Amino acid sequence: MSFSSFDLVEIDAIARIRLNRPDKRNSMTPEFWSELPACIDKLSDDGTTRVLILEADGPVFTAGMDISVFTNPNALATDTAAHREAFMTAALALQDSFTAFERARFPVIASIQGPCVGGGVDMICACDLRFGTKDAWLRIEETNIGMFADVGTLQRLPKLIPEGIARELAYTGSNLTTERAEKLGLYNAVLDDADSLREHVDRIASSIASKAPLTISGSKKSFLYARDHSVADSLEQAMTLQSALWNTDDIQEAMTARAEKRDGIFTPLTPIKRMGRG
Repeated sequence: MSFSSFDLVEIDAIARIRLNRPDKRNSMTPEFWSELPACIDKLSDDGTTRVLILEADGPVFTAGMDISVFTNPNALATDTAAHREAFMTAALALQDSFTAFERARFPVIASIQGPCVGGGVDMICACDLRFGTKDAWLRIEETNIGMFADVGTLQRLPKLIPEGIARELAYTGSNLTTERAEKLGLYNAVLDDADSLREHVDRIASSIASKAPLTISGSKKSFLYARDHSVADSLEQAMTLQSALWNTDDIQEAMTARAEKRDGIFTPLTPIKRMGRG
């Protein structure tokens, strides 16, 4: 797969999506919004990826939505009811671009070097883990340009940090420093520089990739379900899911591999064959 707005590299069970427009501060072009979910869904369906790292070239992780999106009059027309219906439908597709991270059967790690602004905050909030450099501050930029964030930040961020802090950031459009982000638990860790960040994230990704894929996939599904449901409902869902995914071979292999001090050889995810696709 090749894309215009990012590079994809797959090495063994670890995939990397690298934003590749540093001269444009890795802003999100119109193509980005269709290419990203197509890439994520393909990786998930193929079943070989066990973890995905999201990273970027250059000193800015992303400046969010590219200015070209806002200069397209056809995309932003809201002067009639029909235009507003089309606007809403298109906006829902933007939301789905980042929901693809949650839909994936593997964890997604955001490796954030430098500032992350606007749509970038929407994006990293949909990831499973977030690590940053000391200069990886965040800002809900939409507030500062006369609109409210509508692609996931206001829905996901209050589940990751205290809601009052999320409201403060959304109402003021002010920066969230890396130090505060780490204290709030939004960042799993803050590293000194890009090299240290990559080394740390690679180590975390390798650890995840060494576990049984069905275990990791099931854990992710349980976390996401529990986020949006009661404890009682989530407990029932977890047991239903466990009944479906229980794999005696993987359990035995995990115990044997630990005793022999080696990585386990586990049941891979089965590729998904979607009707009408290949």
